[in-house]
Amino acid sequence: MKAPLFWSHKGLSSTLLLPLAALYWLLSWARGKMTTPYRSHLPVICIGNLTSGGTGKTPVSAYLASALHEAGRRPVILSRGYGGALAGPVMALPTHRAEDCGDEPLLLREIAPVVIARNRADGTKFIEDTGDFDIILMDDGLQNPQLVKDISIAVFDGEIGVQNNRIFPAGPMRTPLKKGLGEVDLCLMNGADKTGLKKALAGRHIIGFTLQAGEIVPSPAKTKAVVAFAGIGRPARFFETLETTGYQLASTNAFGDHHPYSEAELEMLAAQASAHDAQLVTTQKDWVRLPKPWQKKIAYLPVSLHISSKDHDSLMQVIQQQG
Repeated sequence: MKAPLFWSHKGLSSTLLLPLAALYWLLSWARGKMTTPYRSHLPVICIGNLTSGGTGKTPVSAYLASALHEAGRRPVILSRGYGGALAGPVMALPTHRAEDCGDEPLLLREIAPVVIARNRADGTKFIEDTGDFDIILMDDGLQNPQLVKDISIAVFDGEIGVQNNRIFPAGPMRTPLKKGLGEVDLCLMNGADKTGLKKALAGRHIIGFTLQAGEIVPSPAKTKAVVAFAGIGRPARFFETLETTGYQLASTNAFGDHHPYSEAELEMLAAQASAHDAQLVTTQKDWVRLPKPWQKKIAYLPVSLHISSKDHDSLMQVIQQQG
């Protein structure tokens, strides 16, 4: 889905949805009460969101997996495999496509082994049985009650913060902010604080990071004009990144998060690029969802997480103390 514009304020549309928000929260609370979480003998680090939509969670998971590997650990990433048909538990393989396991495992398996499991407890037992790993990174799942987490990390987008701070669908919150903050050990903030987020997170350990763009792959041969499209939590951030990187946006096309592109939609986008004599470009997360013939025609913009040495040390200290 696309984030509704009314999430940015407490207007009429949001207020009318408050009864559904109360029901959503009641069902979430009841699910937690009726579930006995599994405790693994391996440390479990959960990286997730208290809000709906994109915050940079997947790059954080990738960064931590790489950092732990460099520190001599043997990390494995546990993913639900959102958007994929596989229920698991199963190891993500090079032969898998987005329709099998979702887009995020396809990106993360380039950094570390990924286990897909809709039931996180079953996935953890599968990991334990391999004997190959010594720490689990749970990608998403702060609100999932199936597994005990040793460390919980909440990722926020500094540009939009918590918006109207109401529960879904009246707002972006997956859980009340105060309750959610009481259950996390660390908050990571993506980009500059433009909404007073630090004030909303007062008293919490906050570490900042940015996502830095690389060069479009493959690089445009003649022009820096691009037709951009994205089906992620915040397509606008991707379009802004292209502009600040120096590319000229001939047109932009925003789709819902994890959008499955049809042949007709891809043909339409290709026609736009041809009309503007521009390169067709998307995010790497979108690119892995494309059919292989289209991957040869469409470029992507890679991004990497940047964090200061001081904040990196602070982050790793929290993890090493608990994990």
